[in-house]
Amino acid sequence: MYQNALVNETSLYLKQHAHNPVEWHAWSPHVFEEAKKENKLVLVSIGYSACHWCHEMEKECFEDEEVAELMNKHFVCIKVDREERPDVDMVYMTAVQLMTQRGGWPLNCFTLPDGKPIYGGTYFPKDQWMNVLRSLVHTFQTEPQRVKEYADNLTDGITQSELIHLPQELVTREEEKLHELVVRWARSWDMDEGGTTKAPKFPLPSNYLFLLRYGYHFDHAKTNSFVHLTLQKIVRGGIYDQLGGGFARYSVDMLWKIPHFEKMLYDNAQLLELYAEAYALSRNEEYARSLKQTVSWLSREMLGEHGAFYSAIDADSEGEEGKFYCWSKEELGFLSKAQQALVNDYFSVNSAGYWEEEKYVLLRRESDESIARKHDYELPEFYVKLDEIIDLLFQKRKERIAPGIDKKSLCSWNAMLLNGLITTYRATNDDGCLLMARKIGTWIRNTQFQQGILYRNFAEGKTAISGFLEDYAFSIEAMIALYQATAELDWLLFAKELCEIVETKFQHKESKMCYFSADDDTLITRKMEIHDNVIPSTNSVMAMNFLRLGTYFKKSDWLYYSEQMVSNVYEGMEQYGSGYSHWANVLLLQLKGIKEVHVNDATLSRAEIVSTCTWGELIAYHREIPMSELYSSKGLYVCGNGICSPNIESIPALKKALF
Repeated sequence: MYQNALVNETSLYLKQHAHNPVEWHAWSPHVFEEAKKENKLVLVSIGYSACHWCHEMEKECFEDEEVAELMNKHFVCIKVDREERPDVDMVYMTAVQLMTQRGGWPLNCFTLPDGKPIYGGTYFPKDQWMNVLRSLVHTFQTEPQRVKEYADNLTDGITQSELIHLPQELVTREEEKLHELVVRWARSWDMDEGGTTKAPKFPLPSNYLFLLRYGYHFDHAKTNSFVHLTLQKIVRGGIYDQLGGGFARYSVDMLWKIPHFEKMLYDNAQLLELYAEAYALSRNEEYARSLKQTVSWLSREMLGEHGAFYSAIDADSEGEEGKFYCWSKEELGFLSKAQQALVNDYFSVNSAGYWEEEKYVLLRRESDESIARKHDYELPEFYVKLDEIIDLLFQKRKERIAPGIDKKSLCSWNAMLLNGLITTYRATNDDGCLLMARKIGTWIRNTQFQQGILYRNFAEGKTAISGFLEDYAFSIEAMIALYQATAELDWLLFAKELCEIVETKFQHKESKMCYFSADDDTLITRKMEIHDNVIPSTNSVMAMNFLRLGTYFKKSDWLYYSEQMVSNVYEGMEQYGSGYSHWANVLLLQLKGIKEVHVNDATLSRAEIVSTCTWGELIAYHREIPMSELYSSKGLYVCGNGICSPNIESIPALKKALF
């Protein structure tokens, strides 16, 4: 059996390649020094453990001895786990997108010995890969100056991409900007199946969270209808695990029917927040059931002994994508005829749920009420029968070989989950969610934060890799949420400490935007993350953090940073709503103003206050917080736009003051 340098790594993705005949190395500046000594091109090959096409290219190319011989002879080969090193992924993804106008994983980028890129792409079959390798070697050997000039120009392009050096003039922010953004965006909404009018369909929680808030704040019927249509279609689709809970990464079709089956922690963390906020506004029981199911899945399969959660579950098991989740009619034969009839109707074991090769993906096309009526059940009785059947199917599925779990814990993804769990707690009063959120917070503060550095990764009992802006930004957001839910001041003070580090080590002093990596970074360039995507951009998250913490601590410079950051992206954001959705959240909060909720020995309980307040309020329980230092009277007071309420002693009065 072959063995290379990756055998000593903690990353599951790197370990998956540890026995390839390719002489892989982990990312390190020392590897580039070796490449310079040998004057070899470098291959930076990036992926993640749950990536189906990463596995396919490994089988096709990296396990092949002929391919490996060519790679080892002419290249220094580096494997990168994109989840551990998003900074490396960001630089070389930008390079490949500039060269090819497309990107994805596996990401394969060839560089000069100094790390400057010259060629790249995603998945390559063996013959094409061999041709690329030979062509690059020939060009590098025969035209080195031309290759160097191309690499220099491309690196300049990478450096300038999504980089804001100069601050834009502070703008007068207007509601009309948000209205125009939504009007333009609505042209791409699928009003039949939810989401956008193209495939594949990604859930994109940040998009729907803004639209949910926008629709509610402005009482906009079309937006409200679209958001709830989308949430309903997603939770009824094959993209949602109807038996075990949890959402797959995306759907390959327009119907949310056939997923790409891997489950990622960052998706599920954000979707918890989205569905919890939607449930708080609508009291839709379908949302409540999905929240309960997904939290159960997370605690059952993704929770580590250290109190943090694992990163991902693979799409494949037994070498086949989706095998763990699909059913044939024969496999359902253990059920009674009455149970089979209900399963066929409820989970669409028919033409609607058919995938391929006599396999069905469980999904729902009708409401619970409709199915209950069809089978002559009252709804409460129907749910009893349904839960019995789900449990039978779930137990039967447990007999299968399950997909692998990537057991590294990432700081930023856990912080996102903490935020999602707090939002779920606020919507459902589930104390279990608050308990799990506290444990994540303790893990971030006590394990991942050491000697003034927040670390990104935890695997096999080891903390590693200095954190990126993503880790700081989402941890700050999470600690603010945890303070509001618990009334424990240390969480808010920790958020402030992390924010001060961002200000010192990540912020561009002129534009007030933040780099993704700290000031001691060794990459060929430092990048800024501007556009919101599957995960909100780190700069939009920091703009919200500066706004909230600036309000809590009366720090005018932090409030100014938030205003400046929004001004930097304000011009033109209405043209690309999906890419500025979290920026739009910040703008919406700046426009409507933060409501301050001052709590000092109030009549209402903390749980009642927390469950009534929304994302647009800041709750303060301590007079030592500058925001509350002037509020010495006992009771509960809501202040906003220069007006404070009298003492509030009931939920209806609190709602009136807030809304």
